Amino acid sequence: MSRTPTLLSIIELGGYPSFTPLYERAGYAVTAVVSVRKALGLLKTLQPDVVVAEFNYQSDFRDRTSSLESLLAVVQRSPQTRVIVFYEKEYEHQFDKLRARFPLYAALSYPIAPETLAQYLRQP
Repeated sequence: MSRTPTLLSIIELGGYPSFTPLYERAGYAVTAVVSVRKALGLLKTLQPDVVVAEFNYQSDFRDRTSSLESLLAVVQRSPQTRVIVFYEKEYEHQFDKLRARFPLYAALSYPIAPETLAQYLRQP
């Protein structure tokens, strides 16, 4: 019996259409949270196949660029988990610093093309 793959969706800011129907059509059981903090709590018991998160540049952080760094530090302990990150093109130079430190499966700049996102979800 095959298990349904899981996807953790972290929507902190949003401002784009809900991709939950797209995730479900791709065959994922979806868990959605509204903060990285809540996601970190879930990751203690959930080991998702895919994590979809937003890069929100936060210039007021002293030692990091985004709360996403904390999430990626935890997720990298599960190398089979694929991470897809949405980011603002204007903060790409900050995002590149994060990308240099943590492996990502895919990075998509806004506006997110649903067909491109779907392609990444279909790839093993």
